[in-house]
Amino acid sequence: QVQLVESGGGSVQAGGSLRLSCAASGYIYSSNYMGWFRQAPGKEREGVAAMTTGSGSTYYADSVKGRFTISQDNAKNTVYLQMNSLKPEDSAMYYCAAKTTGWLVGPLVLQESRYNYWGQGTQVTVSS
Repeated sequence: QVQLVESGGGSVQAGGSLRLSCAASGYIYSSNYMGWFRQAPGKEREGVAAMTTGSGSTYYADSVKGRFTISQDNAKNTVYLQMNSLKPEDSAMYYCAAKTTGWLVGPLVLQESRYNYWGQGTQVTVSS
């Protein structure tokens, strides 16, 4: 059974840091892309960061560039999202996702509709 399990969310003050983890099981570890998305109440889910698992290329939304870093540990089948300099507007449910087939170009990497496996999410709350 394919599973993505997120962890590491929590509450933090503005300016603080959190590291989210996404543990993947099943054949999903060979996914072409792994991504992090977030959804705040009343808003659409948006792409935050993604990476091409083979080459290690990374992609970021403009709103998080320079503050968030996506990385992977292939030995642990885990993808991370290091979040620094957190802002209240970063508060959301964060989801890990995998795209197991096909290749993407440019901003398509951060489109949620391109991903076919999703975790249950982990809540991040940033207070001012």
